[in-house]
Amino acid sequence: MEIGQKIKELRILKGLTQEELADRTELTKGFISQLERDQTSPSMATFFDILQALGTTPEAFFEKTEPEQVVFGKADFFEKTDEELKNTVQWIIPNAQKNEMEPILLTLEAGGSTYPDTPHEGEEFGYVLAGNVTIHLGNRAYRAKKGDSFYYKSDKTHFMTSKTGATLIYVSAPPSF
Repeated sequence: MEIGQKIKELRILKGLTQEELADRTELTKGFISQLERDQTSPSMATFFDILQALGTTPEAFFEKTEPEQVVFGKADFFEKTDEELKNTVQWIIPNAQKNEMEPILLTLEAGGSTYPDTPHEGEEFGYVLAGNVTIHLGNRAYRAKKGDSFYYKSDKTHFMTSKTGATLIYVSAPPSF
């Protein structure tokens, strides 16, 4: 394991310069530089001092973690088409139902709709990328066109329809789609 790179990443994450880390550990800036380039190795005592100055433990330092995926492409999407309702739902963040919100790409064909959703705790947001959509909330209906966004509490029966077809980014928190 190249510990130097990991020490450098932690130092930068903490907003410290090599000189500041050296001062906190009573080492030289040159030693920190060599250490970060894996040109030298610290003693155990020095290594523990560096970790303490960086606010971490040996266990946390050596923990193997996969980098978090932040960007998702089409290959990551999961798609479901409902022929009866004339809609396609693309979950654009994998396993989003485990998160606090669930963003999807929703496409309604002309005459398409979503299933009516019963009132529940939460909130929903959408941004219309193309076409027009009617948002039905309880006994009221609201129209949104390309470039419009909408937001509502999910405490009433709600669903969407489109006479002409529409594509929108839709976020539900907590996930309910």
